[in-house]
Amino acid sequence: MTGEQDPSSMSRRQLIRHTAWFGAAVALTVAGGEVISHVAGSATASNGVRPTLRFAQISDSHIGFSGAANPDVVGSFGRAIDQINNLGYTPDFVIHTGDLTHLATDEQFDQVKQMMSGLSTPHVFTVPGEHDSVDDAGQRYRGVFGGGTRGDGWYSFDIAGVHVLGLVNTLNLKKLGHLGTDQLEFIRRDLEPLPADTPIIVFSHIPLFAMYPEWGWGTDDSAQALSYMKRFASVTCLNGHVHQLFTKTEGNITFYSGTTTAYPLPRPGEGPAPKPVTLPAGRLHDILGIREVSYMKGAQPLAIKEDKLA
Repeated sequence: MTGEQDPSSMSRRQLIRHTAWFGAAVALTVAGGEVISHVAGSATASNGVRPTLRFAQISDSHIGFSGAANPDVVGSFGRAIDQINNLGYTPDFVIHTGDLTHLATDEQFDQVKQMMSGLSTPHVFTVPGEHDSVDDAGQRYRGVFGGGTRGDGWYSFDIAGVHVLGLVNTLNLKKLGHLGTDQLEFIRRDLEPLPADTPIIVFSHIPLFAMYPEWGWGTDDSAQALSYMKRFASVTCLNGHVHQLFTKTEGNITFYSGTTTAYPLPRPGEGPAPKPVTLPAGRLHDILGIREVSYMKGAQPLAIKEDKLA
């Protein structure tokens, strides 16, 4: 990608310059490749006119986790669902960007499905995290959430003039995320007939850029997938996995890592590994949250707002 930095040379200081860490409630308008921040709750790109498309992102609920970092992940996930249901409008859909469960048991998947059935939205779309694929290459996940998907669970759909892809990069892992030959071919064929002015939204669990390869925060074959997206005027990639907010723009593609409803992970390079962080009493909900995304037909910008859990 033109102007792309060698991922291995990106220092922690450079990483921090790209990002708002640990659940800061900010809104972002993406226009012509430029990211403009403003206070959450202030006017967005819609200028008071109802957007053509509105949806919410939720991620890393880790149902089944038990530990000091969050002794009640079910309660936190429930609050996130309540928050979506009280946005003041009905989202056109909700996406969950993976790690729905912590250990991929039948009971955990059933609990997540039951809880998400309470979302006030016409559609819920998911992709698996690596915790949803423990010991079975994602078979239990696909048995519950894989209806209508292809291959190992990837798919696409069109809504309100926007083309959306849900990708799976948590199988066949060595260290980094991995899409694989079949999925890359699906992406190529899926995007090939679309006009270049079609807004593209992509969501996956692991980032599609090299956020911090030392911890596996990147996807080893993402460059090939992103090459198919270069010709589009506006591409937005949403992911989970890292449990913290992060924004990076490369040309026409803007990447947004989402926060979690479960527990924080350390900033890249702080500590030897991305292990759950236990915060002081009362601080946990400051880093947990959801994301709102809206799109106005005829205008490229996507308005993106981060909301802390109440």
